[in-house]
Amino acid sequence: MDNQEITNYAELHTSAETDLLHRIHRETYVKMPFPRMLSGHLQGRLLSFLSHSLKPLTILEVGTFTGYSAICLAEGLAENGILYTIEINEELEDQLRGLFQEAGLQEKIKLQIGNALELIPGIPGSFDLIFLDADKENYPEYYSLLVNRLNPGGILLADNVLWSGKVLAKAPDSDMETRGIKEFNDMVMQDERVENLLLPFRDGLMMIRKR
Repeated sequence: MDNQEITNYAELHTSAETDLLHRIHRETYVKMPFPRMLSGHLQGRLLSFLSHSLKPLTILEVGTFTGYSAICLAEGLAENGILYTIEINEELEDQLRGLFQEAGLQEKIKLQIGNALELIPGIPGSFDLIFLDADKENYPEYYSLLVNRLNPGGILLADNVLWSGKVLAKAPDSDMETRGIKEFNDMVMQDERVENLLLPFRDGLMMIRKR
């Protein structure tokens, strides 16, 4: 049995995505370059599951893409909760705002367009849940910014931390993305303020809990 068969079986035994999420998934693969950046069914349900479990008042997402993960995360927000999401591609702004309105989440999801490293310091307060899925070379810098904004008991999720297995390469890293991810993974392991679990799920998901 190959990995795709396992994935198909897992999806068949996982709660279904909504019709809107299914449409976002389909249209992303039809219209967008690099559609694999989308969280997708299994990871989307994991994000929703964790959010429902935490009932966060504040969520920060770094890297919105086509909005799939933001909608999943927002499903578990507390009644008065807010999700801030940052997307660097300004061409996606109108599409994202339309999808969030269609999902009935326009009051709960606050979309910001621009460079996340510049925008994060201007977002008020601290966060119960953070999802990092942005430019990999800057993961160490994001971590330095974000871990200080995470509430005690809060969770930071970082996607793509196995980077298609490149983190295992013995030769010197030839690209900035691999170097950034490996440095990030080492930073997390050495940080006594947190405990962490690296799940070999999809392209690797680092789960970090603030002590």
